[in-house]
Amino acid sequence: MSNMVTEILAFILTTSGWVLISSTIPSEYWKVSSLDGTVITTATFWSNLWKTCVTDSTGVSNCKDFPSMLALDGYIQACRGLMISAVCLGFFGSVFALVGMKCTKIGGSDQSKARTACIAGVNFILSGLCSLSACSLYAHRITSEFFNPMFVAQKYELGVALFIGWAGSILCILGGVIFCFSIADSSPTSHTGYAYREATSASVSSHPRGHAQPMSQRPPPEYSSSSRVQRFDKNAYV
Repeated sequence: MSNMVTEILAFILTTSGWVLISSTIPSEYWKVSSLDGTVITTATFWSNLWKTCVTDSTGVSNCKDFPSMLALDGYIQACRGLMISAVCLGFFGSVFALVGMKCTKIGGSDQSKARTACIAGVNFILSGLCSLSACSLYAHRITSEFFNPMFVAQKYELGVALFIGWAGSILCILGGVIFCFSIADSSPTSHTGYAYREATSASVSSHPRGHAQPMSQRPPPEYSSSSRVQRFDKNAYV
């Protein structure tokens, strides 16, 4: 029962993390223009993996999609690939988790379901690592440009989408680890049969075939009074 509750908790964590990671990809604020050193803000620049936008003081936004995928910076292409891989791995992890959980009626025996749950945990861990790497790579580029004194272009700060991606990555990794440890609780619970067979084999090997037990170890024959009388009667007629 405790193992089933643990798997349900792991499923809730991983599913929540996967939803957060999926919502991070279309999110708008991956990076926001820094207001450090400015007195009057006339426009706010922000960008994500797919477009860059500017919002003026009246609240009107103008966005421009990235014209070419091959002309993009390498870190944006890497972040796109990592985030898409994280979403795909999380989807397959959810399918394997539904099959491998003990509260479901599909998946076969407990051992096969435990192996399936372990595979789901590995998928969720990889999904969390991919998302964590993408958000960290994007954040590293932002911080390196912000603290570079030779960088004179527009400087940005960390957006809300990065923190959502980090939170989802941590949830996926934690839930995946719990799923992986659930395979340890699916081992056979009854070991008495193995112990009995080991004890029997040990007793047989201690007395090999062709060697009788010593006379001192043999139990003394028990004769009842009726057998004595019957034997005496037979001898009497001889």
